[in-house]
Amino acid sequence: MIRRLWWLVVPLLALLLSGCCQDIAAPQTDGYRLLHTPVGATAPPTGPSVAAPQVPNLLPPVNPADYTGDIIVAGSSTVYPLAERMAERFQEEGFRGQITIDSIGSGAGFERFCVSGETDISNASRPIKDSEREACRAIGREPVEFRVGTDGLAVVVARDNDFVDNLTLDELARVFSSARTWADIRPEWPAEPIQRYIPGTDSGTFDFFVEVVFDKNEEPILTADNLQMSEDDNVLVQGIEGSPYAIGFFGYAYYEENADKLRPVAIEGVLPNAATVEAGQYPLARPLLIYSAPSIMQRKPQVAAFINFFLTHVNEEIVDVGYFPASAEALEQSMHNWLRAMGMEP
Repeated sequence: MIRRLWWLVVPLLALLLSGCCQDIAAPQTDGYRLLHTPVGATAPPTGPSVAAPQVPNLLPPVNPADYTGDIIVAGSSTVYPLAERMAERFQEEGFRGQITIDSIGSGAGFERFCVSGETDISNASRPIKDSEREACRAIGREPVEFRVGTDGLAVVVARDNDFVDNLTLDELARVFSSARTWADIRPEWPAEPIQRYIPGTDSGTFDFFVEVVFDKNEEPILTADNLQMSEDDNVLVQGIEGSPYAIGFFGYAYYEENADKLRPVAIEGVLPNAATVEAGQYPLARPLLIYSAPSIMQRKPQVAAFINFFLTHVNEEIVDVGYFPASAEALEQSMHNWLRAMGMEP
């Protein structure tokens, strides 16, 4: 188990007055392996200001200490910090097996889940495609979707960028495709080349952005000038903060983690926050999902138990991790999906 406990250094007097302090636990590795960890995901981001909805638990009680064996998870780098937190808690509450989490992007995660059949759970920041679903069925897996939260995709610039504060969706498309300079977007903006920093094509973040902004056509963004791509959100942060003429996008949690270096750009006059995401006003909000299959969950009870635990306790953790809760209706639907996958509901 790997634990990351971060504490804020404050003046000694404030500590004495508040009486608050934290013990720093030594790192542990027993039973909890993390592979290909993105640099940007090593520190838990500060959560958005939102209260998770109260959702009645429809699932049978689960005690992690009753289970052992392996659980293999791979997929979205966006879902990764949340999956990491839930796996850590599952381990802390007694799970006696090993959880492997691989952060490789939604598309690569579905490749492992639906083609090679190597994983038990696929993390995704976009719904499964029809082609991926058919690939799953070809190896005897019927993918079942579990909505676990919501993310707002943040478009960001450096803090010393003093001219971009809002973009329409049409302007956003031109910023990430045909425009060469900022003056091409609005004549009063600097005639400086636009420097673009975006996630790689295996990322669900990339897929979602292309779907919303370019109607699923990748060519405009992939042929843009001054384009830097990385699956590591921390690399994107470093590039964007290094120039007032840079712009990029990634999950809202990574913006919050780097709010001292970056500034969010409103889209159609709307900034991402708890209220705008929940109300559906922010154009770049997206689901956080995990997938498994009844054949896996019934053959490996530890996988079913972990998903049960995830759905039961996710709203206790998700805000602190830096994401927005799913609606009560969406989380209840996930619970019904679990019950059906286990043959406990028609």
